Amino acid sequence: MKYTYTPHGVCSRAIKLDIEDGIIKDCSFIGGCSGNTQGVSALVKGMKVEDAINKLKGIDCAGRGTSCPDQLSKALSKALNK
Repeated sequence: MKYTYTPHGVCSRAIKLDIEDGIIKDCSFIGGCSGNTQGVSALVKGMKVEDAINKLKGIDCAGRGTSCPDQLSKALSKALNK
């Protein structure tokens, strides 16, 4: 399943996901801090969706109350509920 999420409160403008059988096959960010978002994307590939959500949920960036990893957890939650 391919899913695109529009993040809120962060620099990235979109998160694109490809999920098969509860496993993250691909993840990419449009915008944001390139090195960080590439790193997060590489780390979550091959992970179970639920495991990634649990690890990333609640991470804060500069006191914003959210971050690109936190927004990825929200994107994965929404994709899981589709």
